[in-house]
Amino acid sequence: MEENKTNKDTGLIYGLEDHPPLKDTLFAALQHLLAIFVAIITPPLIIAGALKLDLETTGFLVSMALFASGVSTFIQCRRIGPIGTGLLCIQGTSFSFIGSIISAGLTGGLASIFGACMAASTVEMLISRVLKYTRKIITPLVSGIVVTLIGMSLVKVGISACGGGAAAQADGTFGSLRNIGLAAMVLVLIIFFNRSSNRYLRMSSIVIGLVVGYVVAWFMGMVDFSSVQSYGGFNIPVPFKYGLSFDISAIIALGLVYLITAIEAYGDITANSLISGEPVEGKVFVKRASGGILADGFNSMLAGVFNSFPNSIFAQNNGMIQLTGVASRYVGYYIAGFLILLGLFPAVGLVFSLMPEPVLGGATLLMFGTVAAAGIRIIASQKINRKATLVMALSFSFGLSVELVPDILCQLPETLRNIFSSGITTGGLTAIIANAVIRIKED
Repeated sequence: MEENKTNKDTGLIYGLEDHPPLKDTLFAALQHLLAIFVAIITPPLIIAGALKLDLETTGFLVSMALFASGVSTFIQCRRIGPIGTGLLCIQGTSFSFIGSIISAGLTGGLASIFGACMAASTVEMLISRVLKYTRKIITPLVSGIVVTLIGMSLVKVGISACGGGAAAQADGTFGSLRNIGLAAMVLVLIIFFNRSSNRYLRMSSIVIGLVVGYVVAWFMGMVDFSSVQSYGGFNIPVPFKYGLSFDISAIIALGLVYLITAIEAYGDITANSLISGEPVEGKVFVKRASGGILADGFNSMLAGVFNSFPNSIFAQNNGMIQLTGVASRYVGYYIAGFLILLGLFPAVGLVFSLMPEPVLGGATLLMFGTVAAAGIRIIASQKINRKATLVMALSFSFGLSVELVPDILCQLPETLRNIFSSGITTGGLTAIIANAVIRIKED
């Protein structure tokens, strides 16, 4: 009775430790999978394209990204010893590292990339061990700002997908009525079913929107399954397949990104805890946050072993938890299993990757917006005094400025430009520094 009352208070159908029936679990797992699949495979595709890798190597890197994400997600949800959050935390290939990885790859190849990823991941693991000593600096206000910036930054990705993405920009169809109309239809369907009092319709709102959108897109001639025939077989994970080498400049560049990733992870874990009805302060939360950041670094090192790129916690899944009302960490086990299987069978994964961007954009736009809303909720729970106002003003100004006017960084060295081009990075660092430095004596 108390459990149901708690879930009702938080707006959840299933809480963190609940065991949903198999049907409900599969519904929720599938929706999370649909939300993250393209985000997982996109970074390796971008990196492979920039490094001009052959089709076989590219395919293997994509498969290993899925495999590593599955293993990482299981560790986060299960919590093995001190490693993991024990929350419904989904991990996948991080976009934040793309610039630094491409730079490392152009100078030292794949061996240099994986060596740097593994060596630099120790930065994030070390941060996790001293997290409890940084609570005066990384406060709920700071984490709320970071979560809000994560949501705001991702909204740009969502609206770009609604217009048709990079492919549509290349062929001149970006923002066409067909693309916008398809994205709008998916968005309206998700909102319609999410507001239903029927819990099954609410939990499956994302799936319904994506499936209907996929079918409509197929009838419109926007989906071509012919390429699936050329993908078959079975991918076996091979540790250190491309060798290992260590370049100090690549390690430093990636180490800086890992530092920021730790801050992002802290914000994502805070948002996840809040949405899941769990505490966002105190010993329990600090233990979860420390374990989650440790897992972030450990999983990135593990990803390097299996020829994949750094992993981080996906913010969009926090929005998915809020939309579906399912926060059970046991759902994460199924998500992890699906990701591992998709990594082993590339043809199955390709079917997901063929989903048109406007369909995904209609769903992700709403999910990313809920992430920003979660950040605002965290900020609103704090006392907004003069110092807090200044910290927010500076953080949002600097964070959003590099997102809106990226050319402001054009005179910086390439390494610094790659790091600070992210609004999350710039705004997060600004929030930490401003919160630590600004001192105001309140009347």
